[in-house]
Amino acid sequence: MRNRSSNTANLKTQSHNRDILVLEPGRRSRHYWRDLVRFRELFFFLAWRDILVRYKQTIIGIAWAVVRPVLTMIVFTVIFDRIAKLPDGGIPYPILVFSAMMPWQFFANALTESSNSMIVNANLISKIYFPRMILPAASIIVALVDFAISFAILIALVVIYQFPISGNLAALPGFIGLAFLAALGPGLLITALNVQYRDFRYIVPFIVQMGLYVSPVGFRSDVVPEQWRLFYALNPMVSVIDGFRWAICGSESAAIYWPGFYLSLALVALNLSVGVWYFRKMERGFADVI
Repeated sequence: MRNRSSNTANLKTQSHNRDILVLEPGRRSRHYWRDLVRFRELFFFLAWRDILVRYKQTIIGIAWAVVRPVLTMIVFTVIFDRIAKLPDGGIPYPILVFSAMMPWQFFANALTESSNSMIVNANLISKIYFPRMILPAASIIVALVDFAISFAILIALVVIYQFPISGNLAALPGFIGLAFLAALGPGLLITALNVQYRDFRYIVPFIVQMGLYVSPVGFRSDVVPEQWRLFYALNPMVSVIDGFRWAICGSESAAIYWPGFYLSLALVALNLSVGVWYFRKMERGFADVI
């Protein structure tokens, strides 16, 4: 009996001396960013799943990505070209509008999809660990698919109007990356806020709707008076849209307002930093709140 008691005491002592391994996501930042690379296959799987879900069980399927920007282009062309008679700088107005519609639709779709990504994947978040930043980033890939379809429409417009493509087209991937970062920063911020406060799912469509009219989609940004150009560039999408037009239509037809462009770069970097910081701050509690 005495030996059994001593053995039990030894087992308790050994159990207390054992090291306990606690798994906590993102405890050290360098581990978190390393995990983003380790979980890259999950990123591609989620992106492909979102693409399939978006176009599955729809009546017109992928044609929806064609109908919406084309109808918007027609309406803007009628209002700003035929009625308002705004200057086009020698660019056919449908091309002027559509070269701006591409980055704007990409930004709007990316912001909408990323802001809802945590709510849509609530079951996945509550079951396993992975860097949660993968979800909003993967959802933006769906917007890239729509962008590729819109680019094909732009090529068709260029052929129809026999408009010469600018040599600045090589810079277009850089502006696509800028549009991606411009959407990712606010997307991360709104995603984290949407987990805590579900009201933000109503705010995002309002932001997208208002942003369409305050961005130079249906008109050239140089119609804004010179003294207001820098203030107007506080909207980062102004410089993104100007950059797209500059890359597609040429520097003579669509010049970039460089002071506003540098200001937009700073704002995109600031928004991205704030979005990443707030997302990481709230990330550890997502599974409990969602």
